[in-house]
Amino acid sequence: MLQSEETTTMTNSIVEDFIDKTILSAIRVLHSETSPQKIIDAAHVVAVAFGADKNSFSIPAPHKESKLVTSFNNNLTLLVQKTWVEKSDTELKEQVLYEVDQFCEDLKTKSWTESYTPFLDIIYNAVYLMFGAQAKNEDFPAYAFRIDPEFGVFWWYIQSLPHEVSWPEEKCRVVLLLGMYFLANY
Repeated sequence: MLQSEETTTMTNSIVEDFIDKTILSAIRVLHSETSPQKIIDAAHVVAVAFGADKNSFSIPAPHKESKLVTSFNNNLTLLVQKTWVEKSDTELKEQVLYEVDQFCEDLKTKSWTESYTPFLDIIYNAVYLMFGAQAKNEDFPAYAFRIDPEFGVFWWYIQSLPHEVSWPEEKCRVVLLLGMYFLANY
């Protein structure tokens, strides 16, 4: 979504009010870094902004991520199921519920790189269902920060991610697990 210069300035001002420079720096590292350790270190900083305990949060080892994936699936499914939607959005709601289940099932056989764009599509649709047409307004990020600063940071994080990437597998994994972590605990 292209934003006007005025909206971008307003959003940047709100971002600066709600997001510590350390977190902004960590998100930039997630976007630009290729070093696995630097990516994981940055993910820890962002996770704390998502409400994680800095002393106990960790990106799960590949063989232990199924618990996080299950929690993500259960919580996002619950959020979408409990969301009242306009009659015109009922089909989208059913589609998102199906896609969440399919996405989590596909993680067993597909790579994190292949799962990256479908994840973002699911999140954008779920947020639309939860907030309605307002989620597509230019001022939605500011609204999100005001109603729930942790959700605002999460939404800003999601919107900052490019829709398609050619990142290494482990980087995609960490970026997606970080988003899943927030939604598993929201």
